[in-house]
Amino acid sequence: MSTARRRLDPEQRRAQLLDIGARLFAEHPYEDVWIEEVAELAGVSRGLLYHYFPNKRDFFAAIVQRASDQLLSATEIDPNLPMAEQVSAGLDAYIEHFIKNPHGVLAVNRGALSGDQTIQAIIDDELAVLRRRMLDALALHGHERDVAGAAVLGWLAFTRAVCVNWVAQQTMSRDEVRELCLRTLVGALGSTVHLEEPPR
Repeated sequence: MSTARRRLDPEQRRAQLLDIGARLFAEHPYEDVWIEEVAELAGVSRGLLYHYFPNKRDFFAAIVQRASDQLLSATEIDPNLPMAEQVSAGLDAYIEHFIKNPHGVLAVNRGALSGDQTIQAIIDDELAVLRRRMLDALALHGHERDVAGAAVLGWLAFTRAVCVNWVAQQTMSRDEVRELCLRTLVGALGSTVHLEEPPR
């Protein structure tokens, strides 16, 4: 059922369309989502939707980009905090983002268009920023930074998969998710960094 059309400014209308799209892509495979349904739910014409997004692929890419931007904004931690506090706060913010944006994160991580260059570039850029922030927090340089960088990249992929599964299945508590991810990071870094979590 379509919603009554409200007069929104362009930024609000674009955000509304992305919200609806994120929900639909989270609930259905990419190929089962129709632009016509998005327009109907928003109470707008297909022509207006295409004014914002030329095609379905660009629409999905915009959803992925917004989700990535929101994640990077939510996980930006004060670089002046002690190392362990930065890591702990960053992980907490990451988990909180998944809690607050279940449709967005599930839409992005359903595997749709995984081979698309634009989508992959957004994901790669996001991982690069998160990796750099983590390595900066660990204050590593030279070869140690290179070694830890490989471990951090693997840990980010692991943490993403755990959080996506948790949001979709709810088989663990938040504390269990946090503990699992933190212990895995400690194990991944090995003797490179002695990471002790600060009191909560």
